[in-house]
Amino acid sequence: MDEIARLLRDQDGVITRAQALAAGMSRTAVARAIRRREWVAVHPGVYVDHTGPLTWHQRAWAAVLRCWPAALDDHRATEDGDGPIQLVVARDRHIQQPPGVRLRRVSGFVEKVQWNLSPPRMRIEESVIDRAVSASDELSAVAVLADACGARRTTARRLLDALDRRPRVSRRSFLEGVLRDVESGTCSVLEHGYLDRVERPHHLPVGNRQSERVVHGGRILQDVEYREQGLTVELDGRVFHSSVAERDRDLERDLDHAAESDGRTVRLGYGQVFRHGCSTASQVARILQRLGWTGEMTRCPNCGGPDQPG
Repeated sequence: MDEIARLLRDQDGVITRAQALAAGMSRTAVARAIRRREWVAVHPGVYVDHTGPLTWHQRAWAAVLRCWPAALDDHRATEDGDGPIQLVVARDRHIQQPPGVRLRRVSGFVEKVQWNLSPPRMRIEESVIDRAVSASDELSAVAVLADACGARRTTARRLLDALDRRPRVSRRSFLEGVLRDVESGTCSVLEHGYLDRVERPHHLPVGNRQSERVVHGGRILQDVEYREQGLTVELDGRVFHSSVAERDRDLERDLDHAAESDGRTVRLGYGQVFRHGCSTASQVARILQRLGWTGEMTRCPNCGGPDQPG
């Protein structure tokens, strides 16, 4: 098999003018292939070997070759749909973004790419850490990490290793804590968040922290028990049964039901603690008052903000 045929095979029928010339094809032969529409331009200097619609892989290869050296941005490489092809390039590259392509510039580009893949693709661990670091809030960061592990695309250990390789990362201690929780099946980050964002700033009664316990399915929950009122709060750090967003909706319904009924046990997840801490405190206070607590919840400086009680 000659070099041109090998390139077309390995690159899903996509080839560049520069590659063809480097493989020994003459300029006249390249021009003839284009004139006869044996090759059709996708981007300037990038061709596909047919005239029909492009597959996703052909669009991806064409984008990568047009911006070379470049790689698919792993978390956005969905291999379906007609949306823009998401690429990563080196941070210091000055390159115009081609039509139908979205570029993201990253430091340490060469080391973060799996060059043996077809097309080359950013290592998933590096992509996931990037997304978690740039997430809009801590719950969104939790969702990025947990969903990547839950889909078995990577592991908490690999993500921790990727995080360790970065000398400066925002949210480092928080991300490390979440990943160690995911790795061990505990929810210590969630436990601390409940104390720091729900119970303490709203002056709820001080709950008794029990030891971790194994439950059905092998997951571990951490209880906070308000013994005088007979209420147990289960901090549920499970992340693998559904997406984080879906699980938070289920837990939100559980909390609403408990606040309106005679529930003596409520389950809280990352969303109720990290995104809706003030409204969660309000609901827990209602339950405690119904069960005999004579105190009042105190508004914290965040109460009345987005997604919090007014």
